[in-house]
Amino acid sequence: MKRTSSLLIALLLAAPLLVQAQAAEWKLAKNQDGVQVYLSEVPGSRYKSFRGVTLVKSDVATLAHLQENLRVSCAWLYACAQMRLLKYSDEAIWVYLDTKLPWPAAPRDLVLKVSTEQTPDGGMIRHLQAAPDYLPPVKDRIRVPSVSGTWQMIPRGPQLTEVTYEMRGEPGGSVPSWLANQFVVDAPFESLRMLKVVAEHQGIQSEAGY
Repeated sequence: MKRTSSLLIALLLAAPLLVQAQAAEWKLAKNQDGVQVYLSEVPGSRYKSFRGVTLVKSDVATLAHLQENLRVSCAWLYACAQMRLLKYSDEAIWVYLDTKLPWPAAPRDLVLKVSTEQTPDGGMIRHLQAAPDYLPPVKDRIRVPSVSGTWQMIPRGPQLTEVTYEMRGEPGGSVPSWLANQFVVDAPFESLRMLKVVAEHQGIQSEAGY
Protein backbone atom coordinates (compact mmCIF):
# COMPACT_ATOMS: atom_id res chain seq x y z
CA MET A 1 0.00 0.00 0.00
CA LYS A 2 2.83 2.33 0.93
CA ARG A 3 4.60 1.57 -2.35
CA THR A 4 1.41 2.30 -4.32
CA SER A 5 0.94 5.62 -2.52
CA SER A 6 4.54 6.60 -3.18
CA LEU A 7 4.12 5.77 -6.88
CA LEU A 8 0.93 7.83 -7.09
CA ILE A 9 2.62 10.81 -5.45
CA ALA A 10 5.56 10.53 -7.85
CA LEU A 11 3.23 10.48 -10.85
CA LEU A 12 1.32 13.52 -9.58
CA LEU A 13 4.54 15.43 -9.03
CA ALA A 14 5.80 14.44 -12.49
CA ALA A 15 2.59 15.43 -14.31
CA PRO A 16 3.39 19.18 -14.52
CA LEU A 17 6.86 18.32 -15.84
CA LEU A 18 5.33 16.09 -18.53
CA VAL A 19 2.98 18.88 -19.58
CA GLN A 20 5.89 21.31 -19.78
CA ALA A 21 7.89 18.82 -21.85
CA GLN A 22 5.02 18.37 -24.26
CA ALA A 23 4.51 22.13 -24.55
CA ALA A 24 8.24 22.64 -25.20
CA GLU A 25 8.00 20.46 -28.30
CA TRP A 26 6.28 23.33 -30.11
CA LYS A 27 8.82 25.89 -31.30
CA LEU A 28 7.86 29.35 -32.51
CA ALA A 29 8.68 29.66 -36.22
CA LYS A 30 6.92 32.91 -37.13
CA ASN A 31 5.22 35.78 -35.29
CA GLN A 32 3.82 38.42 -37.61
CA ASP A 33 0.59 40.38 -38.16
CA GLY A 34 -0.90 38.95 -34.97
CA VAL A 35 -0.39 35.34 -36.10
CA GLN A 36 1.95 32.93 -34.30
CA VAL A 37 3.10 29.74 -36.02
CA TYR A 38 4.65 26.87 -34.07
CA LEU A 39 6.29 23.72 -35.46
CA SER A 40 6.88 20.33 -33.91
CA GLU A 41 8.83 17.26 -34.99
CA VAL A 42 6.72 14.17 -35.72
CA PRO A 43 8.34 10.84 -34.75
CA GLY A 44 8.81 8.62 -37.79
CA SER A 45 7.99 11.38 -40.29
CA ARG A 46 10.12 13.70 -42.43
CA TYR A 47 7.44 16.38 -42.14
CA LYS A 48 6.74 18.66 -39.20
CA SER A 49 3.33 19.37 -37.75
CA PHE A 50 2.17 22.96 -37.39
CA ARG A 51 0.05 25.02 -35.04
CA GLY A 52 -1.14 28.52 -35.92
CA VAL A 53 -2.77 30.80 -33.36
CA THR A 54 -4.40 34.22 -33.70
CA LEU A 55 -7.08 36.47 -32.23
CA VAL A 56 -9.84 37.52 -34.60
CA LYS A 57 -12.20 40.43 -33.98
CA SER A 58 -15.26 38.36 -34.75
CA ASP A 59 -17.62 35.91 -33.06
CA VAL A 60 -17.58 32.14 -33.37
CA ALA A 61 -20.76 32.04 -35.46
CA THR A 62 -19.27 34.30 -38.14
CA LEU A 63 -16.06 32.28 -38.31
CA ALA A 64 -18.03 29.04 -38.52
CA HIS A 65 -20.01 30.44 -41.47
CA LEU A 66 -16.80 31.45 -43.24
CA GLN A 67 -15.65 27.84 -42.98
CA GLU A 68 -18.96 26.27 -43.99
CA ASN A 69 -19.31 28.41 -47.12
CA LEU A 70 -16.88 26.36 -49.20
CA ARG A 71 -16.46 28.93 -51.97
CA VAL A 72 -15.48 31.59 -49.43
CA SER A 73 -13.43 29.11 -47.43
CA CYS A 74 -11.34 28.19 -50.46
CA ALA A 75 -10.60 31.88 -51.04
CA TRP A 76 -8.85 32.31 -47.68
CA LEU A 77 -7.45 28.79 -47.16
CA TYR A 78 -3.82 28.58 -48.27
CA ALA A 79 -3.11 26.73 -51.55
CA CYS A 80 -6.79 25.93 -52.18
CA ALA A 81 -7.73 25.72 -55.87
CA GLN A 82 -11.16 24.12 -55.48
CA MET A 83 -13.33 22.84 -52.65
CA ARG A 84 -16.62 21.01 -52.95
CA LEU A 85 -19.01 19.12 -50.73
CA LEU A 86 -19.15 15.36 -51.30
CA LYS A 87 -21.49 14.23 -48.54
CA TYR A 88 -23.35 15.65 -45.57
CA SER A 89 -24.63 13.71 -42.57
CA ASP A 90 -25.47 14.40 -38.93
CA GLU A 91 -22.12 12.88 -38.02
CA ALA A 92 -19.80 14.78 -40.40
CA ILE A 93 -19.26 16.21 -43.84
CA TRP A 94 -16.88 14.96 -46.53
CA VAL A 95 -15.11 17.59 -48.60
CA TYR A 96 -12.94 17.35 -51.72
CA LEU A 97 -10.03 19.78 -51.86
CA ASP A 98 -7.85 20.40 -54.91
CA THR A 99 -4.62 22.22 -54.15
CA LYS A 100 -2.42 24.66 -56.01
CA LEU A 101 1.11 24.25 -54.69
CA PRO A 102 4.18 26.21 -55.76
CA TRP A 103 6.53 24.65 -58.30
CA PRO A 104 8.16 22.12 -58.28
CA ALA A 105 5.55 20.29 -56.17
CA ALA A 106 3.10 18.22 -58.20
CA PRO A 107 -0.61 19.07 -57.80
CA ARG A 108 -2.30 17.21 -54.96
CA ASP A 109 -5.83 16.59 -53.83
CA LEU A 110 -7.40 15.24 -50.68
CA VAL A 111 -10.69 14.15 -49.22
CA LEU A 112 -11.40 15.38 -45.70
CA LYS A 113 -13.89 14.10 -43.20
CA VAL A 114 -14.86 17.05 -40.99
CA SER A 115 -16.78 16.60 -37.73
CA THR A 116 -17.82 19.49 -35.51
CA GLU A 117 -17.90 19.61 -31.72
CA GLN A 118 -19.62 22.39 -29.77
CA THR A 119 -17.81 23.26 -26.53
CA PRO A 120 -19.45 24.36 -23.24
CA ASP A 121 -17.88 27.83 -23.44
CA GLY A 122 -19.69 28.60 -26.72
CA GLY A 123 -16.71 27.67 -28.82
CA MET A 124 -16.23 25.08 -31.51
CA ILE A 125 -13.75 22.42 -32.58
CA ARG A 126 -13.64 21.01 -36.08
CA HIS A 127 -11.85 17.66 -36.35
CA LEU A 128 -10.20 16.97 -39.72
CA GLN A 129 -9.28 13.51 -40.94
CA ALA A 130 -8.12 12.38 -44.38
CA ALA A 131 -10.35 9.85 -46.17
CA PRO A 132 -8.14 9.06 -49.19
CA ASP A 133 -10.19 6.06 -50.38
CA TYR A 134 -13.52 7.89 -50.36
CA LEU A 135 -13.03 8.87 -54.02
CA PRO A 136 -11.16 7.10 -56.84
CA PRO A 137 -7.83 8.70 -57.82
CA VAL A 138 -8.09 11.83 -59.98
CA LYS A 139 -5.95 12.07 -63.10
CA ASP A 140 -2.84 14.27 -62.75
CA ARG A 141 -3.30 14.56 -59.00
CA ILE A 142 -1.42 12.92 -56.13
CA ARG A 143 -3.89 11.94 -53.41
CA VAL A 144 -2.74 13.06 -49.95
CA PRO A 145 -2.73 9.79 -47.96
CA SER A 146 -2.69 11.01 -44.39
CA VAL A 147 -3.83 14.22 -42.67
CA SER A 148 -5.27 14.92 -39.24
CA GLY A 149 -5.86 18.16 -37.44
CA THR A 150 -8.24 20.60 -35.81
CA TRP A 151 -9.65 24.07 -36.07
CA GLN A 152 -10.46 25.34 -32.58
CA MET A 153 -12.38 28.54 -31.85
CA ILE A 154 -12.52 29.85 -28.28
CA PRO A 155 -14.59 32.96 -27.39
CA ARG A 156 -12.44 35.59 -25.69
CA GLY A 157 -15.01 38.39 -25.67
CA PRO A 158 -18.28 39.55 -27.30
CA GLN A 159 -16.53 40.04 -30.65
CA LEU A 160 -13.20 38.34 -30.07
CA THR A 161 -12.25 34.73 -30.82
CA GLU A 162 -8.99 32.84 -30.41
CA VAL A 163 -8.49 30.59 -33.42
CA THR A 164 -6.02 27.69 -33.44
CA TYR A 165 -5.29 25.73 -36.62
CA GLU A 166 -3.29 22.57 -36.05
CA MET A 167 -2.34 19.94 -38.62
CA ARG A 168 -0.01 17.05 -39.31
CA GLY A 169 0.17 14.80 -42.34
CA GLU A 170 2.02 13.04 -45.12
CA PRO A 171 1.73 14.75 -48.53
CA GLY A 172 2.38 11.64 -50.63
CA GLY A 173 4.87 11.51 -53.48
CA SER A 174 8.10 13.46 -53.30
CA VAL A 175 8.34 16.99 -51.91
CA PRO A 176 11.63 18.93 -51.72
CA SER A 177 12.64 19.52 -48.11
CA TRP A 178 12.87 23.29 -48.57
CA LEU A 179 9.32 23.40 -49.94
CA ALA A 180 7.98 21.20 -47.14
CA ASN A 181 9.62 23.44 -44.54
CA GLN A 182 8.15 26.50 -46.24
CA PHE A 183 4.66 24.99 -46.49
CA VAL A 184 4.29 24.14 -42.79
CA VAL A 185 4.89 27.81 -41.97
CA ASP A 186 3.03 29.42 -44.87
CA ALA A 187 -0.09 27.23 -44.63
CA PRO A 188 -1.16 28.22 -41.09
CA PHE A 189 0.18 31.77 -41.37
CA GLU A 190 -1.53 32.70 -44.63
CA SER A 191 -4.75 30.84 -43.78
CA LEU A 192 -5.15 32.60 -40.43
CA ARG A 193 -4.03 35.96 -41.76
CA MET A 194 -6.58 35.84 -44.58
CA LEU A 195 -9.32 34.51 -42.28
CA LYS A 196 -8.73 37.53 -40.03
CA VAL A 197 -8.98 39.89 -43.00
CA VAL A 198 -12.21 38.35 -44.32
CA ALA A 199 -13.91 38.01 -40.92
CA GLU A 200 -13.00 41.47 -39.67
CA HIS A 201 -13.97 43.09 -42.97
CA GLN A 202 -17.32 41.35 -42.78
CA GLY A 203 -17.74 42.66 -39.23
CA ILE A 204 -17.07 46.22 -40.39
CA GLN A 205 -19.66 45.87 -43.15
CA SER A 206 -22.22 44.51 -40.68
CA GLU A 207 -21.67 47.42 -38.31
CA ALA A 208 -22.08 49.85 -41.21
CA GLY A 209 -25.38 48.20 -42.15
CA TYR A 210 -24.28 46.89 -45.57
